[in-house]
Amino acid sequence: MQIRGYERADNARLVEIWLAAVRATHLFLSEDDIQFFLPQVRDQYLPALEVFVALDDAELTGFAGLSGSKLEMLFVDPARHGTGIGKKLVDHAVALKGALEVDVNEENPGAVAFYRKCGFLPVGRSELDSSGKPFPLIHMAQLVHSTTGSDRA
Repeated sequence: MQIRGYERADNARLVEIWLAAVRATHLFLSEDDIQFFLPQVRDQYLPALEVFVALDDAELTGFAGLSGSKLEMLFVDPARHGTGIGKKLVDHAVALKGALEVDVNEENPGAVAFYRKCGFLPVGRSELDSSGKPFPLIHMAQLVHSTTGSDRA
């Protein structure tokens, strides 16, 4: 697997990955909610964030979007869930930025468990997401970062 920086030509495939991953993991969202977020992801977030893409045999399989040390987006093609792509993207971001922060939908327990496994701990909670919608967020941070899964100072 290879990780490289985002290129504008990646946009359509990354939107496909986002849509598939959201539909597979964000079961609390309606199709109307997904359609609300879609243009924001496609037209605002992907071009504005520092995005890294994962490639496996030249196929885009996942991506991470950062704003400073905050992980704003992490999505992996659902057909590749559980293969280590997400962890490698997190490790890549940690290597570049140090300890990270992330907001995770409370209603996505798989994501909460994934981030805990990556060394994130809950540090706060919000009733509304960043769009003001009633999707509670758990604010998580790597208080001591690690790329191996064990804490080190």
